[in-house]
Amino acid sequence: ACTGIENIDEAITLLEQNNWDLVAAINGVIPQENGILQSEYGGETLQGPAYGPTSHSTAASSTPSSSSAFRHVVPSRQIVERQPRMLDFRVEYRDRNVDVVLEDSSTVGEIKHILENELQIPASKMLLKGWKTGDVDDSTVLKTLHLPKNNSLYVLTPDLPPPSSSSHSGALQESLNQNFMLIVTHREVQREYNLNFSGSSTIQEVKRNVYDLTSIPVRHQLWEGWPPSATDDSMTLAASGVTFPCHRLTVGRRTSPVQTREQSEEQCTDVHMVSDSDGDDFEDATEFGVDDGEMFGVASSALRKSPMMPENAENEGDALLQFTAEFSSRYGDCHPVYFIGSLEAAFQEAFYGKARDRKLLAIYLHHDDSVLTNVFCSQMLCAESIVSYLSQNFITWAWDMTKEANRARFLTMCTRHFGSVVAQTIRTQKTDQFPLFLIIMGKRSSNEVLNVIQGNTTVDELMMRLMAAMEIFSAQQQEDIKDEDEREARENVKREQDEAYRISLEADRAKREAQEREIAEQFRLEQIRKEQEEEREAIRLSLEQSLPPEPKEESTESVSKLRIRTPSGEFFERRFLASSKLQVVFDFVASKGYPWEEYKLLGTFPRRDVTQLDPNKSLLEVKLYPQETLFLEAKE
Repeated sequence: ACTGIENIDEAITLLEQNNWDLVAAINGVIPQENGILQSEYGGETLQGPAYGPTSHSTAASSTPSSSSAFRHVVPSRQIVERQPRMLDFRVEYRDRNVDVVLEDSSTVGEIKHILENELQIPASKMLLKGWKTGDVDDSTVLKTLHLPKNNSLYVLTPDLPPPSSSSHSGALQESLNQNFMLIVTHREVQREYNLNFSGSSTIQEVKRNVYDLTSIPVRHQLWEGWPPSATDDSMTLAASGVTFPCHRLTVGRRTSPVQTREQSEEQCTDVHMVSDSDGDDFEDATEFGVDDGEMFGVASSALRKSPMMPENAENEGDALLQFTAEFSSRYGDCHPVYFIGSLEAAFQEAFYGKARDRKLLAIYLHHDDSVLTNVFCSQMLCAESIVSYLSQNFITWAWDMTKEANRARFLTMCTRHFGSVVAQTIRTQKTDQFPLFLIIMGKRSSNEVLNVIQGNTTVDELMMRLMAAMEIFSAQQQEDIKDEDEREARENVKREQDEAYRISLEADRAKREAQEREIAEQFRLEQIRKEQEEEREAIRLSLEQSLPPEPKEESTESVSKLRIRTPSGEFFERRFLASSKLQVVFDFVASKGYPWEEYKLLGTFPRRDVTQLDPNKSLLEVKLYPQETLFLEAKE
């Protein structure tokens, strides 16, 4: 009320510059000719009308006993010299930016003189645009415009030809691939829209998109700020001469002339009769709920845009591919990375990995019939800060709710995954409340919808709500990480115990198998030994039975008496006929358990190996007659 400033952001900026001193902030912007205001805190005075309900209440509030944080100011004739206020201007001209700093006591013409030296353009050829209060002349004092500290302006030079270039076609081709930011001011409501368009977009497409935002039909739009070369709505932005990367435009509704009863009768006698009860022109069909496209029975949005998503798409991944491609063609390549796949696959990606890798799920619900959609997509979703934050912390999935079949399909998915309450909430949302942004957090037993963000928001508010959801998610994630670490620690201990038990079982099994093999080997060896013993015993018995009978001592034949010592020290004796072969002695020794293959029979005097002699010779021939002592020795 004191300064005439209605922009809250500008007011807050002024308060911050003055360290939140309300009196100093007012003193810095109020015109001096309006009078003087005085603060009781230090005798300061400022220009302006005296405030207070009445003189009586003003005097009462100024007493020392008042507990108010701010006191009413009273008139005073004392004038304190006011410090000059510095204003910063960033001026855009084609591909250049010039920063200008001036006192608020300077004029608009002084800005032009500074730009004349910087840009080498005559001041008389400049049109300095971007003033929030409308067009101003060169003699206007900046202080009277009540400007904030930081301001953005742009220069137009309609009387100067564009700079020539030998590679004009190459530059034009490059411009077609660039993105232009059009800052469009709606004159009637004093609202700005920042719209991103590719260089290949036409002026007609811009006007149709502005119709979505302002509800002003294209034929009723009155524009300011288009370059003189932009004479045809079919021209592309790259060829129209608009400033890159930003260009300011102003749009308003074209005023229809008031027709008198006679004019109406003259113009409408052949086809229409226009009622004289209303002074508005009948051609403004939007007043009757009909826009340019609907006059012909076709929705205007259908004439302007191809659908974001096919109706009754069988595969959700293919539908998301078309959605992403169409979104890029409308709003540029700087947009969230949409997950390509079904909603179930998006859940799997966001919620069912390791706790440290989990993310929030953001579901963007698009609706082409909402007037907020274009602004939300171009200014919110395509803002670099939002894109970066979503890519780092969210899995972003999208769906188009424009077609009824797609809307019903999503509500079915929503009921299955989130429950009927959330589905009903989305079902009751009106078209103008779209687009919606759902923030989903996965929990152990269910999926929780943390936030439903409607399209009528700002970048700062959207970022704040995303960060608030992230705080809730981070707290839950830390608990999940702790639980997961404890579970993994328990599982590691269990795995170690299982591994130790397995190793112990394998060692026991190996030991048992070794014992079993040893027993089996012993059994096998015992069997072999028994078989060998049985074989030896059979041989011994066979040899014993084959021996000739022992001759008697009184035999008339020559008899040789042999005494044989065993390795154990025992002796056994037997008489043999002197004519008996040496083999008979070997058989006798073998029948006692000492086969000549394992033992050798040695003589004493002289020492000789009897087993080396010819076994077919007689005892007499080998000189074992009449008696001899022999001993057995195991062969090596």
